Amino acid sequence: MKKLIVLFTIMMAACVSTNAQQKADTYDAKNLQVQWEWLQNNYQGKQQFKSMLTFTNNGQQALPAGGWKIYFNFPRQIVPQSVNGPVKIEHVNGDFFCLSPLTSFKGLKANESVKVDFLAGAWAVNFTDSPDGFYFVDDKRPEVQTVISQVKLVPPTKPEQLQRLATDKVPIATPELVYRQNEQIKDMPESSLPPIFPTPASYQKNGQAFSLTAHTQVTGDAAFAKETAYLKKELAAMFKASASGTATQTSTISLQKDADLPAEGYKLEISQNKITIQASTGAGAFYGIQSLKSLLPAKAWSGSLKAITVAGVSVTDQPRFGYRGLMLDVARNFHSKQQVLKVIDLMAYYKLNALHFHLVDDEGWRLEIPALPELTQVGSQRGHTQTNTDHLQPAYGSGPSVRNLYGSGYYTKADYVEILKYATERHVTVIPEIETPGHARAAIKSMDARYNRLLKAGQKAEAEKYLLRDLNDRSAYSSVQHWNDNVMDVSLPSTYNFISTVADEVVKMYREAGAPLQTIHFGGDEVPAGVWEKSPSVQKLYASNANIKNADDLWVYYYTNVNRILKERNLYVSAWEEAGMKKVAEGATKKQVPNPDFARENMHLYVWNNVIGWGAEDLAYRLANNGFPVILSCVSNLYFDLAYQKDYLEPGFYWGGFLDVDKPFKFIPYNYLKNANENVLGSVMPASALNKKEALTEQGKTNIVGIQAQLWSETARGPARMEYMLLPKLLGLAERAWAPDPEWASQTDSAQSNAFYQASWAQFCNVMGKKELPKLSYMNKGYQYRIPTAGVVVDGGMVKANVQLPGFTIRYTTDGSEPTATSPVYHEPLKTNGVLNFKVFNTAGRGGRTVTVNNGNTL
Repeated sequence: MKKLIVLFTIMMAACVSTNAQQKADTYDAKNLQVQWEWLQNNYQGKQQFKSMLTFTNNGQQALPAGGWKIYFNFPRQIVPQSVNGPVKIEHVNGDFFCLSPLTSFKGLKANESVKVDFLAGAWAVNFTDSPDGFYFVDDKRPEVQTVISQVKLVPPTKPEQLQRLATDKVPIATPELVYRQNEQIKDMPESSLPPIFPTPASYQKNGQAFSLTAHTQVTGDAAFAKETAYLKKELAAMFKASASGTATQTSTISLQKDADLPAEGYKLEISQNKITIQASTGAGAFYGIQSLKSLLPAKAWSGSLKAITVAGVSVTDQPRFGYRGLMLDVARNFHSKQQVLKVIDLMAYYKLNALHFHLVDDEGWRLEIPALPELTQVGSQRGHTQTNTDHLQPAYGSGPSVRNLYGSGYYTKADYVEILKYATERHVTVIPEIETPGHARAAIKSMDARYNRLLKAGQKAEAEKYLLRDLNDRSAYSSVQHWNDNVMDVSLPSTYNFISTVADEVVKMYREAGAPLQTIHFGGDEVPAGVWEKSPSVQKLYASNANIKNADDLWVYYYTNVNRILKERNLYVSAWEEAGMKKVAEGATKKQVPNPDFARENMHLYVWNNVIGWGAEDLAYRLANNGFPVILSCVSNLYFDLAYQKDYLEPGFYWGGFLDVDKPFKFIPYNYLKNANENVLGSVMPASALNKKEALTEQGKTNIVGIQAQLWSETARGPARMEYMLLPKLLGLAERAWAPDPEWASQTDSAQSNAFYQASWAQFCNVMGKKELPKLSYMNKGYQYRIPTAGVVVDGGMVKANVQLPGFTIRYTTDGSEPTATSPVYHEPLKTNGVLNFKVFNTAGRGGRTVTVNNGNTL
């Protein structure tokens, strides 16, 4: 017995010794620092750029010469043979890369560094172009991943580093450039501004004033019971600090039905003792309520006021477009249910009525489908994996943990029903998007997991029921986002089983919520060349159906089936514009043309591609002229994920141009080419090129259903970044979607049109700075909208500053410190020499980004 005890003790000691040795041999990657800097765009005169990674060992333990890997995400494709250093960088899939040491790497001792430079496609302009999500994996312990938190980005030091190509003429947003842009914006008295936003069709101030308090009575016709309850709830929140006590006044707000008014129209009459809102529908009454709220001061939402004076007006109003939408992507980076509700409140306040909910993409499936649980068990989670069988790989810097707040997450059925009810109460229709047949990797991998589970259980037929790919397909392709396995096989009957089941589950949720559902958006964009070419299932379909000869025919076949499935459920198909196109032979080449068969089926097309300079600038108008119902979703003016300006510190993409708040405001829905003056690289578009484009016909105008902005979430991680990119751009969308066509938009004389536009733009900036953004600082505990940088110029030894938003405050310092809410206020040109820092603050005291000038030289 004693011998057994001694032997056991020796074995345990050896085990402990081995574990200790393994831990000692494992490098602590928390001590590793990664630095990235881009060196040169347009490298060797090509659309590629050179950048460099520097790895520094800040710990005492040496980084071993081998036996480890570093994973990261990068939005550009690295040229493998260009890697210069003792490592190799391999593309895994999508934006995911793996770096590992070569035999020439000799390890990294304490405080040593190693540099690795390489080429990548396209270019870099701002910090969101950088690699992200670095983590370390020891080959001996692959189950442990260590996030590398010491990551440093080196800003460019030379202006030419921001120049994408030799032909790139888009100027850097220097303080001087911003100053020149702001010079046209004049400060206007608040009393001269329209009292309601978006601008109503007609209004008249009557000189009376209504006192709104906690005791104001709210009544409504039976048809407006929901809207009456909503208004009561809103007023209760405003006067929560003063709701007690006895009513001492007889002021009332009355919601009345008037069947003669347009469906979403309303009349608002405010006199000394009474407010009347008339409408024919609940939507109209609701928008009348929003106009009443628009008349209130910012502090009405602070909950601190006991009485609010409301200016007397007479308003007759209705929207310009019946569809006023926002697309919100929650697939690339997830956003919580609470944040979605906050966005819906924002939409409702600005009278937007359609939330296009992008729930599905390559990087995530975000809606629980009870019949197919793997969609969220696998498809909603991202983390370290070699197989993508239990969850998806990291993307957009989400890192190795499946508990990442933005990489992982989904809405339960109960969550989604709650969102639908909340939106319906605010007259916002939620249009779900199930992205297919491309951008479908999350769905494909989830159904692979289902297949493997059921196959192991001996249920082969059931396992194959929802497969989205032919298991023997050897087709080779790469999507725009560099995926090689993200397209459904449209020849498989199981693909249509999947679509039918998902559609049925979605319909059930809407029915439970009592929410309207007329359509499901089924994607249709960016399916790459090469798909389906080596699919045995596709070859079998070719052999059995003489009408299907190639991938072009498969496209029509797919959407014909999707249309059939939705029609059986009394729904119509919505999709991106590619779904409504077909290829036809034109000589030795093929040309994309509108497919009249789908136009006759009421397929609604969301047209994004009008990239100025790419050749399809008039595509939306061509489709509308050919009978398609079109939602203008144009990238040139309505992609809110695009960076505000060409500046290293401005987040967002810019492949479709830079998009400041003026872009949605200046959008002309029926003639957007009128002010499409420059292409995406800043070169002037010749009038001769634009004159050849197809104009919107009078019949085509009847097919413009409305307009919609898009907020893709690749760079929108978290509520603050989302709101920064959304606001104040959303205000320009709201004005163009609701307000009547402005005079400058239809003016044929260019000089007069420009003069009218400048006056309208200045007024809009004053409305944002003095009325709308101050309110958004209080609503829903505040929205983190972008505060613009100050415009600053040195002129004759004097430092001058201005701001895009009159009503906001410029503060400055002269000692090199960051301006704060108590720093001196800029009132007039300064004679101060040396370094001056300027920052813009809103009315609540929150500041934007600091800009610096130094003795007349902007930095």
